[in-house]
Amino acid sequence: MRSSRVVAASLVGVVVSGLAVSTAVPASAVSASHTAPGLSASENPAEGLTLTLPAPRGRYATGESVFRLVDDKRADPWVPSRPYRELMISVFYPAVHTGGRPFTRQFPAPVAAAVGPAIEENNKLPAGLVNWAATSTHSVKDAAMAPGGFPVVLYSPGAGDPRGWNVSLVEDLASRGFVVVTIDHTGEAPAVRFPDGHVVGNGPLMAAWAQAYRNGTTRAFFTKLMDARLADTKLVLDRLTSLPDRLTDGMDLNRIGMFGHSAGGFTAASMMYDDPRIKVGINMDGTLEYTVKPDGTNLSEVALHGLDRPFLLMGSSSAAEGSDVHREPSWASFWQHQRGWKADVTLNDSAHASFTDAEALLPQLAGRVPAATLAAAVGTVDSHQAVAANRALVASFFDRFLKGCDDHLLDGRASRYPITFVR
Repeated sequence: MRSSRVVAASLVGVVVSGLAVSTAVPASAVSASHTAPGLSASENPAEGLTLTLPAPRGRYATGESVFRLVDDKRADPWVPSRPYRELMISVFYPAVHTGGRPFTRQFPAPVAAAVGPAIEENNKLPAGLVNWAATSTHSVKDAAMAPGGFPVVLYSPGAGDPRGWNVSLVEDLASRGFVVVTIDHTGEAPAVRFPDGHVVGNGPLMAAWAQAYRNGTTRAFFTKLMDARLADTKLVLDRLTSLPDRLTDGMDLNRIGMFGHSAGGFTAASMMYDDPRIKVGINMDGTLEYTVKPDGTNLSEVALHGLDRPFLLMGSSSAAEGSDVHREPSWASFWQHQRGWKADVTLNDSAHASFTDAEALLPQLAGRVPAATLAAAVGTVDSHQAVAANRALVASFFDRFLKGCDDHLLDGRASRYPITFVR
């Protein structure tokens, strides 16, 4: 797995590859030396800059509800002495008019206190420059759901990332008529906050990675991490019907998709291989093998055998990290064996973190940090075009295969977006 493809982060001072930690220890962060149109950064010298997420573009307002899920039959994989596995999820959904009500925050303060410094350290940003607790979503807590029956889409973040590190994309999808469930794989991100106030960090996972790297047992580490993610996702699928009626009444559980970034993309593909409830999926720049370097030697089952349902590969283009079916061995194998609909789309001039909120947020620091620092994080693609392209591709795919509405963007024709297709 290529650097930052799954582990995407600097663990124990070593930049390693794609499976394990991505942005909260994001091996990437941001883009070029410009501020995206429609984004702004206000400054409070006492608290740092407040960064702004772009508004969703769909017809619906959006709501957000958060829930704790507990699996009493499975011990925590990173803290075996804890005899249960607990997760946090957020549900973003189409809502009725929410005018005048406050929006939720991207990160609760205790999460921001851990995630923010990790983002800054791994992207060489000045400590304290940003107030990571101040960024608002565009969703209202527990808003009334819009009438209708909406497809459900799960989102799994990159390893090391919190579930809130792709709010821009998730909210936009919800505003277009989808229920989107984001998953925190507890123990990976620097912090996960639970309703009673307790916070779980990632110290045990980081220690396990350091030991695996020293001992040459990284494949076993990656396998354990992915097994935990698959079990987490199955728990979420199993518990969707136990959510409050105000949400389940509007969820069509016969139309379920999944997408994810980095290790989250690997999770989406692997879940589809294991669980027929997931009808379609997207992998955003995630390897499909259990290896520190993407050499094709430890391919996953889904890479070896493909899927019989539609799947979209979305890759970055940087020379060091780029992913497409010609350069990523696990993608090439998947492509060869994929039996369902398939497409490979590259976001031009991008980097690994261009598929996360880094693309929307970090360019707002232009003029305050070196342009080269931003470019190293999210490439040189124009950030507002990158955000628009990601939103359009994800929405087009799920519209086509979960709603039967095809705008033909994925046919690979000339596009106004900075993307390149392989079909």
